[in-house]
Amino acid sequence: MNKENKPLIFITNDDGYNSKGISVLIKLMKQLGDVVVVAPKTEMSGKSHSITVNSPLRLKPIEHSEGFELYALDGTPVDCVKMAFNRILKTRKCDLVVSGINHGSNASINTIYSGTMAAVFEGCAERVPSVGFSLDTPDKNADFSYCEKYIISICKDILANSLAEGICLNVNFPLGQIKGTKVCHQAKAYWNEELVEYKDPMFQPFYWLSGVYNCLDNSPEADFRALEQGYASIVPMQVDFTAYSELNKMRERFENVEER
Repeated sequence: MNKENKPLIFITNDDGYNSKGISVLIKLMKQLGDVVVVAPKTEMSGKSHSITVNSPLRLKPIEHSEGFELYALDGTPVDCVKMAFNRILKTRKCDLVVSGINHGSNASINTIYSGTMAAVFEGCAERVPSVGFSLDTPDKNADFSYCEKYIISICKDILANSLAEGICLNVNFPLGQIKGTKVCHQAKAYWNEELVEYKDPMFQPFYWLSGVYNCLDNSPEADFRALEQGYASIVPMQVDFTAYSELNKMRERFENVEER
């Protein structure tokens, strides 16, 4: 908490600092505490956990007022988190990292491609309670009003009760009226992908990634199915990717193989 006993909340996203989703999130978080925003200068969707290492990062102050700071960075969502914790918040204690509101679902397999959720994982790696919010539509002018009371409630709970170390939350909202919230697991799914070939004016080929989403998980506790049914899905996730259920099997198979 800061000297006035207000929480300090850090916000970022992958749709850019001037997207509608982040403006709604800023409005909501201002109700809960002081807010610092570092978000990409341009859209960085699908960047996952990429970072910028071969070019300089440029940070542009956009707005500074009592209890509020907004910066645009010409980098990825994870760059934004690193910039915040290494520079802007270096001498300040951050109480909550919030990413979003993303224009598009980050449920199921989409989590691994998401810049929104990569920022959440980065915040979690900094040992700060972190949560990502996404709405199941790519519409840049989407109506986020249905999500607002849930976002406030979830963030209030995290500020009051924190999260277990190494655990963060991935929250996805269906479009329109929301029946309630369900704690879910990540749905098993895959993308049938195709790189569609086109020709430029010089008749040189270029390619555009396209794909069809396929969900293999019919469990009512899967996040994708909850969204289909009109519920907001809340998936607890972790920074540690270790498959602990396989450790002993892998030890038997691969330890001391040179001695066999």
